[in-house]
Parts: sequence; C-alpha cells; structure tokens
Amino acid sequence: MKIGVPSEIKAQEFRVGLTPASVQELTNHGHEVLVQDQAGFGAGFDNSDYSNAGAKITSTAEDVFNAADMIIKVKEPLKNEVTMLRENQILFTYLHLAAAPELTEGLIKSKAICIAYETVTDELRRLPLLAPMSAVAGRMSIQAGAHSLEKPQQGRGLLLGGAPGVIPSNVLILGGGVVGENAAIIATGMQAKVFIVDKSVRRLNELQIKFGDSIIPLNSDEINLSDYICDCDLLIGGVLVPGANAPKLISKEMISSMRRGSVIVDVSIDQGGCVATSKPTTHAEPTYLVDDVVHYCVANMPGGVPMTSTLALNVATLPFILKLAQEGYRNALASDANFLAGLNICQGNVTYKAVADDLGYEYLDASKAIN
Repeated sequence: MKIGVPSEIKAQEFRVGLTPASVQELTNHGHEVLVQDQAGFGAGFDNSDYSNAGAKITSTAEDVFNAADMIIKVKEPLKNEVTMLRENQILFTYLHLAAAPELTEGLIKSKAICIAYETVTDELRRLPLLAPMSAVAGRMSIQAGAHSLEKPQQGRGLLLGGAPGVIPSNVLILGGGVVGENAAIIATGMQAKVFIVDKSVRRLNELQIKFGDSIIPLNSDEINLSDYICDCDLLIGGVLVPGANAPKLISKEMISSMRRGSVIVDVSIDQGGCVATSKPTTHAEPTYLVDDVVHYCVANMPGGVPMTSTLALNVATLPFILKLAQEGYRNALASDANFLAGLNICQGNVTYKAVADDLGYEYLDASKAIN
C-alpha cells in the first residue's frame, strides 16, 4: 500500500503523522511511504531521517494526496486538504467531528474512508489512540495553568504550590480520566491542593489509591459544583463523551463567581469544551479574559511539545496503521470490532452514532458500511 504523510498545516501544529522509525517498520513490510518535504521538521525529524528509513520525499501536499492510498495525519484536515481527498482513500487521524459540522460535511462529500483515532476502543472500552495525547494534554494543562496564574499573564499572581508560610493554590480537575489523572500527577508534584471531580465512585477510589492524601476526590452527584468553582484558582476541564460534544458543566454564572485572575484550562475544547465561555485558541494567542477569568483553550495542546507527542502517538497508532496497510480497511475493521469503532465516515455515510446524533445525520452501522 502507498501511505502518505503530509505536513500538518493547522496553526502552531508541529507534530507529524509518522516517525522515521514507523516509516522503517512499514517499508520493512513492503509498503511505500511518501512524506512531504520537511513534514517532520517541527518534531525534530529531517528529510534525511525519513529517506534513510525508506520513505520517498515529495514536494507538496498534493503529491502526497494524489499518490497515496492512505493518508496518515495528526490533526483533522483543513478545508483545502479535504478537497484533495478522494473516494475510497483512507484517512486515519484525529477528527473530533461532533464539534466540526463543516468538516463532517466535507468528508461526507469526499466519500473517503475516515477513521478517527479518538473513537478506536480496546477490550476494556478504553480509547488507546486518544490516551497518549490525553496524557500529554493533562500534564501540559498544569504547566499552562501555572504560567497563566502569573501576573504578567493577567492571572492572580499565585505560585501553584505556594511558598513556606503561604498556602498552595486550589486546583479543581473536572473528570478523573486520562487527562484528569495526568493533570493530578503534575499538580500534586507542584504541591498544589488538588480536587478531582468525577461521577464514577470506582474511578475516584482508584485515584485515591494512586494519590493517597495528595488529592481530594469529589463525587459529582453528591456536591454542588458551584461551591468549589468560586474557590478554585485553577480549573482543568477534562471531561469526555467519546465521539460526542463535551457536556457544558460550567455555566456563565459559575464563571462570574470566580475570583479575578483565576484560570481555566479547557482541555476538552477539541470536543467543543466543557465551559460555556470556552472558544478555541492557538499556541500563538492562547488566552483571553471573560469576567476577569483567564481562559486557556488551545485546541492542539500536545502540538506544543511535538517531539514527545509524535513519539507517544506513534507507539499507539503504528500497529493499527500496519494492520490497515497489510489487510486493507475492510478486512482490518471487520476482524476487530474495537478498531471498527474508529470508523466515523465511510463512502459518504456517517458511521459513528454520536456524530450522527449531534449533527443531525442519518446513521449507518459501521459493520454494514464496510460490507
């Protein structure tokens, strides 16, 4: 199979779909890999690294899209990339379609085979291709939040862990999943006072065992969230409904109750955000104020650490990419129900129910779409 890796063109996105090591693995299995000129430069990989691994370097994205049977990306395709997709071409990348109606419409019209990293599952119903970037984003959320709390960033002027004789800042983490757990790792390491809110008692117990007295677990069904919002210095939004829009847990009224210079880092902005006042930002202009509360809503947070992120992502995605290349999408998906869960759009049909429901499309079961 011919596999194409175009440069990422989203603002401040420096990750790349394949590492040279992944290219080597694919070429060792007899596949041809086309990599756009300097596609890996931002992640620390030169053209020579790819050519030494067996890839062919192409000049333009058009060269990649025109020649490849499968396109491997990191972020969702932008409008000019969507127009280059063709019928039955495989697109394997993060899509987050529930929050992207125009992209969804374009992918339907392309009749491409669109498989989303973020909805592939495993035998425990976890999200193995979303988890690496969720871990990175969770850890980065505390770094970003701590920086945003500094006075020059319009924050409260607080050091997250306090100082001798000064109490630490309050960190409220919404969601105890991969984002929340990794945010807690960094926040507790910085000696902040950390609260984690989740609706699953089992998950809260797991986190309590992991972190001990370093966290305060809160069952969302047993608390008034507003009571904690008004006292937090840093709020981390890490809630997820797989493939669907994130629920708006924090209202405008709650935001207005927060102290001047408090910070919100909405990691779930890729799926529309869990805060009513959230809107996507970029690494170049990451924050804005609403009611004197700093909002950090960068939609591709892991893109700020592209080498770490690309390496972590490829560890997870390479077995799936190799399976697609070896077996073709029909056989690869038909033989693995967890992989099939990644199929969001197939030959003009919406095959992921949450996307169809959120955007008002007719839903076609994925197993029927590939037969």
